[in-house]
Amino acid sequence: MDARSDPIAAAVDEDTTDALLLWVLVWSELAAFGILLVGFLVVGLIQADAFAAARAHLDPLLAGINTLVLLTSGWQAALATRPRASLGKRRRALVGAALLGFAFVAIKLFEYSTEAGVAGDPQFGSFFELYFLVTGFHLLHVVFGAFVLLMVAWRPKPGNVALITTLWHVIDLVWIVMFPLVYLV
Repeated sequence: MDARSDPIAAAVDEDTTDALLLWVLVWSELAAFGILLVGFLVVGLIQADAFAAARAHLDPLLAGINTLVLLTSGWQAALATRPRASLGKRRRALVGAALLGFAFVAIKLFEYSTEAGVAGDPQFGSFFELYFLVTGFHLLHVVFGAFVLLMVAWRPKPGNVALITTLWHVIDLVWIVMFPLVYLV
């Protein structure tokens, strides 16, 4: 396959500086989330009973549904990078990914509304503080990423499509790691 048949790869190869900056951004995001999740796990070990009691107030089924929503969004984003995708298909895939990202946000906000009532209970230790910090930081990334997906859908240049879909997959990856650590451990 050459550059003419894969415009996404050609755009990324075209300017290695942009690709380097993309990977610096990806690894910095992974490091930031890694630090937050390690902190969550360490405090969870120290306050094991409080964390176990607090987890009983989470809804892993709703979080599982949200996981499927986000992964479906990532699938839509991947469709946008297909080498032979027409401009219309690329745009529809990016818009679909963004809309599913906003659906994730809506479900997460509903989930937050059910958890807010118990979040201030001191018997849960630091669980909800860290829970809202970690999941809220991820939620902000989803909101921002969904808006960028829509902006790129408006003008889906191959380099921009490659950039946002790569970052969108990083957001997916972070959630895939976060979901079991926060809801199931």
